Amino acid sequence: MTLLLLLTACGDKGDSGAAGLWPSETADAVATYAEIVEASYADSLAAAQALGAALDGLVAAPSTATLDAARQAWLDSREPYLQTEVYRFYDGPIDDPEDGPEGLLNAWPLDENYIDYTVDAPDAGIINGTDAIDTATLEGLNEAGGESNIATGYHAIEFLLWGQDLSETGPGERPHTDYISDGSGTAANQDRRGQYLTVAGELLVSHLDAVHAQWTPSASYRTDFVADEESAFGSILTGMIVLSGFETGGERLQASLDSGDQEDEHSCFSDNTHRDMVQDVQGISNVWTGQYVRTDGSTVSGVSIKSIVASVDADLAAQLDAQIAESLSLANAIQAPYDQEIAPGAAGNARVEALIISLRAQEDLLFQVFDAFGLSVAIPE
Repeated sequence: MTLLLLLTACGDKGDSGAAGLWPSETADAVATYAEIVEASYADSLAAAQALGAALDGLVAAPSTATLDAARQAWLDSREPYLQTEVYRFYDGPIDDPEDGPEGLLNAWPLDENYIDYTVDAPDAGIINGTDAIDTATLEGLNEAGGESNIATGYHAIEFLLWGQDLSETGPGERPHTDYISDGSGTAANQDRRGQYLTVAGELLVSHLDAVHAQWTPSASYRTDFVADEESAFGSILTGMIVLSGFETGGERLQASLDSGDQEDEHSCFSDNTHRDMVQDVQGISNVWTGQYVRTDGSTVSGVSIKSIVASVDADLAAQLDAQIAESLSLANAIQAPYDQEIAPGAAGNARVEALIISLRAQEDLLFQVFDAFGLSVAIPE
């Protein structure tokens, strides 16, 4: 989904609304943010490469074990990537209007019939068609003719690993035999399905590699970003506010709760949506606290956005700190499978609603931060 945001700094350079002057450590906080961005994209890239290797292993030797390994690699790859979603919404490298690959990486919801068979359409999808299956073709087919015509990215791979989720208590149950092409396999076009899966894995790696490259210390985008700390600070806040309210609280949580339909949950094939919610909020917390725990257990940390806000309004910073902590706690309270949390009348409705309320309160406090620094942002309705 494309979001049109307008961010403007009010006043002359050096003004920050009620604060009068930008805190002296603003540049340090922006530098810390850039370090966290680079580290989390590096982790996402490494996890995607591990996923690609697992996909290759599945296609080369389909079995229950190789399918399970590929599924686990997909789940592992989501953990660092979801924490990067807070770097969206300000036309940075991930969602630059010209060449940002976000729509090729994490677009959803996905029409299963566009890619492969379903129980109601056994011959559907690109895999059962005649289009070439290569990187250029799949990129061109992504969202061709409609936003739900997703051909690439995490959720395309997820569907190819789990298949439709037809269970009320667990994820999809695509068999490994969908990839066996010696005549004993299930479904049709097993070779094309395996080719599709590995090409989708290659695209995931190449797109993440391109984004990560723009955040390395010598990259021109990062250099320009940190050189204008006041504009960068506004962009950082923009990612936090839009992910908090419009995206996570609205598009992902409220929309699925209102419909009660598992087709509206973010990772519906794997039943991993509860982790999507946790890691999105964790990403916001990382930026706020200036600390990111890498997949190897090491920590990247420095001057935080929290400390900059506290220099201008200590009470507001304390409120927002508590609200982010509450949102993270409530996200962790969401139970799997998420489709049972949003089922009409289920006890989980209250847990989802509580997280939505917390994220909206978080959004409101972030709006107050914008005001404190003399910034404004246009949020989609």
